[in-house]
Amino acid sequence: MKLAMIGFGQAGGKIVDRFLDYDDRTNSGIVRAAIAVNSAKADLIGLDNIPEENRVLIGQARVKGHGVGADNELGAEIAEEDIDEVQNAIDQIPTHEVDAFLIVAGMGGGTGSGGSPVLAKHLKRIYTIPVYGLGVLPGTDEGGIYTLNAARSFQTFVREVDNLLVFDNDSWRQTGESVEGGYDQINEEIVRRFGILFGAGEVGDGQEVAESVVDSSEIINTLSGGGVSTVGYASEEVELESGGGLLSRFTGEGGGSDDDLDAANTTNRITSLVRKAALGRLTLPCEIEGTERALLVLSGPSEYLNRKGIERGRKWLEEETGSMEVRGGDFPRQEPEVAAAILLSGVTNVPRIKRLQQVAIEAQDNIDDIQRESEENLEELVEDDEDELEPLF
Repeated sequence: MKLAMIGFGQAGGKIVDRFLDYDDRTNSGIVRAAIAVNSAKADLIGLDNIPEENRVLIGQARVKGHGVGADNELGAEIAEEDIDEVQNAIDQIPTHEVDAFLIVAGMGGGTGSGGSPVLAKHLKRIYTIPVYGLGVLPGTDEGGIYTLNAARSFQTFVREVDNLLVFDNDSWRQTGESVEGGYDQINEEIVRRFGILFGAGEVGDGQEVAESVVDSSEIINTLSGGGVSTVGYASEEVELESGGGLLSRFTGEGGGSDDDLDAANTTNRITSLVRKAALGRLTLPCEIEGTERALLVLSGPSEYLNRKGIERGRKWLEEETGSMEVRGGDFPRQEPEVAAAILLSGVTNVPRIKRLQQVAIEAQDNIDDIQRESEENLEELVEDDEDELEPLF
């Protein structure tokens, strides 16, 4: 799948930058074009892989390149005002070679949180290809203002895109991790999961063609209908050359060549990976029952992927989700692991979003109370002084 990726804000820019690095490492060819949009000049300078001419600084008249300070209303305003500058960069993209736009943003900040829904609305008005969002939720320990921003951005972003893929920082932050180290690890997890999904079906020179091909239309159909999506992932290491290490880990048997692979054990292991991916740590934790549509991609050396295992995994997913729209296929890659990536689209039973909205409502009430109290205290202070003093004018 060929994507035009637009990283909006600090988090979005860093993730798209990491996608380009992944593209280079794996030769996956996912990113047809990459753009970074920000109101903070320093964040744009800090990117490594996005070409300088594709880094767009907005809001210079309002914030002078210093960012919007987590004010996502201001972020939305400057995105509206400077949308033509963003469009000028998008005009350089050969959109006839692109399957979809992917707008990537952290939803707790200011620029990305406020600007990404504005850009999504703009792109959908102009282009016929799908416009997807990849939104990153802040951790609950990051503070009330970020939670409030995320809740407001979420409800706007999901309405403006064709589908919103969500990654929840709360589920992935590890205790004792440095902030920078934590975000680096999270960004790598995001890129790995979505990279396998979007990269499936791409065949380069000398590469093997999948038995059950997953192409861009399969992904687009899975994401059609809108709503919120989450991704599950599980992998198991294998060795590319045959031998005891590979067989003992993946088929439960040691020694032998490719011909000795036990098909039944391989099928069972694939099914087990599918279950781990669906029931393990999702990018957005949710109950998978009631999922509207799903896509299963098995990747790895072709000799360790079989049609029976993929079909059994797909049927298991149908039973667990209750969906009649579960697609599946394989993605042969000469990597030392077999991995299952599952896209669950149209999920609705998401306790994390309910909690986010509740905490945001409480934060909004607290902010309003503090504002009222502050105004009353200032009024009392000034009134006391006015009894004794005359103002200058």
